[in-house]
Amino acid sequence: MSRLDSFIARMKAQRDCLNFLKSAVDALPGPILEIGLGNGRTYDHLRDLFPGRDIFVFERKVAAHPDCIPPDDRLFLGEARESIPHAAAALGATAALIHTDLGTGDHQANVAMGKWLGPALDALAAKGSYILANQTLDVARWQRQPDPPGVPEGRYFLYRVG
Repeated sequence: MSRLDSFIARMKAQRDCLNFLKSAVDALPGPILEIGLGNGRTYDHLRDLFPGRDIFVFERKVAAHPDCIPPDDRLFLGEARESIPHAAAALGATAALIHTDLGTGDHQANVAMGKWLGPALDALAAKGSYILANQTLDVARWQRQPDPPGVPEGRYFLYRVG
């Protein structure tokens, strides 16, 4: 599979997972967290899916499309290792949905990141909330959920917080 085909498959799976979670997340209180803004495509989709909902975004350095930049009071700037604990202190474990698509093409670096990322995100996740990630995250109170219809196995990882 070419890198372009892989990217398209990942984006399609991401969109399908978020759309699948809409009704479940609508029933939960709390904000939505987007870990990694990138160019803002997913943030823009989240705004469409959840109009009027607080969406907080985490990004090292904003370089998104101008229409896809969150307001300053909804943006946690800096390295994720530092901004996620800062947000946990400010927001607590209140998030209804956390989406993370952090990572690189380096599998070992992604595995190492996943070891601290899951526990860090757990401090933001409300009981009963959902975590959607592009990599496996091992957190004791999270239960892996079945893949939504049409999403290839192992492309995205959906968890429910117990």
